[in-house]
Amino acid sequence: MGNPTASSSKSLLFFSLAVASLVLFASFNDGDAAADRKLMATESHEFHVIKLSSILPDSVCDSSSQGHKPSSSSLTVVHKHGPCHKQHKTKDSSSPSASELLTHDDSRVKSINSRIAFTAAGNSFTSTESVTVRAKSGSSLGSGNYIVTVGLGSPKKDLSLVFDTGSDLTWTQCKPCARSCYVQAEPIFNPSQSTAYSNVSCSSQQCTQLKSATGNSPSCSNSGNACIYGIQYGDQSFSVGYFAKDTLTISPTDVITNFYFGCGQNNQGLFGQTAGLIGLAKDQLSIVSQTSAKYGKVFSYCLPSTRSGTGYLTFGKSAVLKAVQYIPFANSKGTTLYFIDILGMYVGGQKLQISPTVFTTAGSIIDSGTVITRLPPAAYTALRNTFRTQMSQYPLGKPVSILDTCYDFSKYTTVNIPTVSFLFGGNKKIDLDGSGIMYVVSSSQVCLAFAPNSDPSDVTIYGNVQQKTMQVVYDVAGGMLGFGAQGCA
Repeated sequence: MGNPTASSSKSLLFFSLAVASLVLFASFNDGDAAADRKLMATESHEFHVIKLSSILPDSVCDSSSQGHKPSSSSLTVVHKHGPCHKQHKTKDSSSPSASELLTHDDSRVKSINSRIAFTAAGNSFTSTESVTVRAKSGSSLGSGNYIVTVGLGSPKKDLSLVFDTGSDLTWTQCKPCARSCYVQAEPIFNPSQSTAYSNVSCSSQQCTQLKSATGNSPSCSNSGNACIYGIQYGDQSFSVGYFAKDTLTISPTDVITNFYFGCGQNNQGLFGQTAGLIGLAKDQLSIVSQTSAKYGKVFSYCLPSTRSGTGYLTFGKSAVLKAVQYIPFANSKGTTLYFIDILGMYVGGQKLQISPTVFTTAGSIIDSGTVITRLPPAAYTALRNTFRTQMSQYPLGKPVSILDTCYDFSKYTTVNIPTVSFLFGGNKKIDLDGSGIMYVVSSSQVCLAFAPNSDPSDVTIYGNVQQKTMQVVYDVAGGMLGFGAQGCA
């Protein structure tokens, strides 16, 4: 998520009107065990031995999975569609299907590419009297997978927010919901009940910074000098409302005063039952920049191996593991996204034959909100073919959506999955955790969690499945990205 994308004239008109109204993842089968062990002994391939039960979806929250103890500046991370999220205690708690989730993921990827292309073309946003989304402007999808709960206001009210390294602006739904609010798990934030809340004026420097944070020029309310923000995402989800400041509480000892955020009065889209979004990209208005004096522009997170587990999001260096391997961030190409350099890939210890130019054509980013890693077509073909060869002892399953390499493990209790590794800038080889290789729909549909880009010119996106159980450290000030194995379970 970040700055907005192409939208149809109809959705553009609808969004403009919305603003105007405010302006306000099988032991060897006994018979196959000897053959499989022989395969492992005779070839130099590397494997993860995985119990199928450990990767299948669970309906019970496992809060003991957190592992590495976070610091006082840590927030618990849960999956938006997992049993640890409050929405599963509400009536309207049905989760989208795998196909639906992957379709949403594809929309996000298209949006990210539109955003990068828009910036590269040197386009700018035109100021208007209202917050209007410009065609091809590029905001990522507003429906990330992982959420944290923060306190907002004084006294604080707990709110579950999607956290997203592809977005800048933090926002939440606010009463009185002048036009529309979707259903969320907690009560909607009421600014009138916070003694620290205030609207930001149109003439303030922070109001003018909204343009880079949202991709849209801000506006002024008709009834006063209140700054109005508007942000629309790649799936046409949007939030519009007052730009404001209030107290943000991360923990009893980590309280941020005068935190700038969007107080949404008109919000619609694929946000599940979360209360909004917390932006972790690099713009001046992101939480990373706003808390730079306290945390030094360093944050880290660990995503659990399954939806039923918990992880953490930590601000500052205090909880960073000692065994973290760092790679340099690459040129961000005029965006607030986190670009990285990918030099090559390995499957089962075997280096894939990929031309060095494949990853440099469009560059690569790491993104917490994209589920499935997107690779250049040539890289994906090399990965898929090698992976299929090394997995030839298992029966193929039915493909799902963008995933074309799926397996039927319904007759197995443990399986052997080839290792997958990335070679990043600085010649650092990072091995994915076993849970970071496959996307699990069911025991009969366990899929390679990678997909090809539609065009070689599309950016490579290192998605969140591949980041599972790693402590991923963003040292923004130091220009480094870190990976620490076994950051959480």
